[in-house]
This record gives sequence, C-alpha cells and structure tokens, in this order.
Amino acid sequence: MAIEARLIHGDCTEELKKIEENSIDLIVTSPPYADQRKNSYGGINPDRYVDWFLPISEELLRVLKPTGSFILNIKEKVVNGERHTYVIELILEMRKQGWLWTEEFIWHKKNSYPGKWPNRFRDSWERLLQFNKNKKFKMFQETVMVPRGDWAKNRLSNLSEKDRIRDESKAGSGFGKNVSNWLNREKVYPTNVLHMATQCNNKNHSAAFPESLPEWFIKLFTKEGDWVLDPFMGAGTTIKVAQRMMRNSIGIEIQEKYFKMVEKNIKSKQFHLFEKTVTYAVNQT
Repeated sequence: MAIEARLIHGDCTEELKKIEENSIDLIVTSPPYADQRKNSYGGINPDRYVDWFLPISEELLRVLKPTGSFILNIKEKVVNGERHTYVIELILEMRKQGWLWTEEFIWHKKNSYPGKWPNRFRDSWERLLQFNKNKKFKMFQETVMVPRGDWAKNRLSNLSEKDRIRDESKAGSGFGKNVSNWLNREKVYPTNVLHMATQCNNKNHSAAFPESLPEWFIKLFTKEGDWVLDPFMGAGTTIKVAQRMMRNSIGIEIQEKYFKMVEKNIKSKQFHLFEKTVTYAVNQT
C-alpha cells in the first residue's frame, strides 16, 4: 500500500482553500492557544481568538467528509485572575457555522509539572473537542477498548437482583445502569478521559504533543488508507503517527523551520517505521 504524506509550507487560512471539498476523514490539530507560543507564532489575543479561528474552521468544515470528525486540542487561559471564555465563545460560534459539538474528551496529563500558585492547583488537563458535520459519522470504538480492570473480580462475584436489571437514574435523566453488562467481558469501552503523559520524542518544538494522543483518535475514527489532516502541523507528530498507521496525511505549517524539520524527517525515513511503501509530496508556497 502506498501512503502519501503531503507537506505544505504556508498559512492554513489560505492553503486549506486548495484542498478538495469533502476529502478528509479526520482532522486532528492543536492550534496556538491564546497568547501562547509568542516566540514561534506571535500569539493571538484571547479577545480576538474567535475571529481569528472562524475562517479556518469554515474551511475545515468544507474539506471534512460528511462521515468525518474534527478533534480540536485547545486550552483556556487565565486573564486578570479568572478563566477567559474564548474557548466557550469559539464553540458557540462554530455551532452557528454548521458544526455539531459532538463530544468533549479530557486529556489528563499524568506527569504535569509540580508547582506552587497562591490560589490554584497544578494545571494537568486539556480539552479535546470533537466536532462533526452530521450526527452519523465513522467511529470504530472496538479499536480503543481497554481491559475491564481488577475491580470487577469482587464486584461481579455476587450480583444482586437489582444488579441484573437496568436501574433507572434517580435524577430522571433517562440513563440507567445494568451491572451485569460487565459479565463475560475482558475488554470494555473507555471513558472520555484520556490518561497520557506529556512525554514526546521531539524537543525542537514549543508544544509537541505525545504520539499516543493522535494515535488514539486515528484508531477511533479512521481505517488504513483514510486521509488525516493537521492544519497546524508543528513538529509533525500527527503526520508521523498517520504514516506509521498507514493513513494518508496532509500537514500544513506556517513556520519554515518546523516545516523543514518535518520534511527532513520524512526524507530520512524517521517517519517510515514499517517495511511498507511510503511516498511523500511537498508543496511550498
């Protein structure tokens, strides 16, 4: 199988317009957060972040397949002693744009740095927002199932009659539980909290996330040969993982030094981890 990694040096606001409509199966990206990465990307003030991102999300909506998903890794910041609302405002505006805000995953960073603040605890989590174009989208939940856990040995050894029926929620939410559903299962579906350390193999970028993060979503939402897009490619982690998992990919990066770093890695086959045919195409604007 020939897998393509298409690298594009340029501003994603313009470069996305050149990608074919309804051609991408999964978008996984982490754009610069408000007022972050100033040395690399100049920083975007939180008060104008929504206006900055909406033209980009409009193009992402156009290129995503009706069955595709968009995973946005983003984080609030504290301004004048309180959490800024730019992430919430962005979600609301994207919904007006036509996006469905389907799910919110929490990335729990198991090894977040210890520190001391006068009125706050360690910041050890980030949002991963899932957006879709339609309510019906591709999702392969069996690929991310996890072991049931040792807790089940004692809990399931002596079930009551109530444990064997669907117990309606006392809050009247319409949800319920049937503990016996855990029986005869070695693996179960995971929660929407992802426990992953922040370790990454690339120290040359200011905000590279671990390979396990895009890998989890690529497993969940794509099959081999599908197309994965990262419009803020950075260190190229998403592109690297996509190639390893035999997915086609497109990465867009505005900073030349990061673009050349990813290009060099692909040429040197640092991204080519299996004995399968891998091709790449490079577009520079």
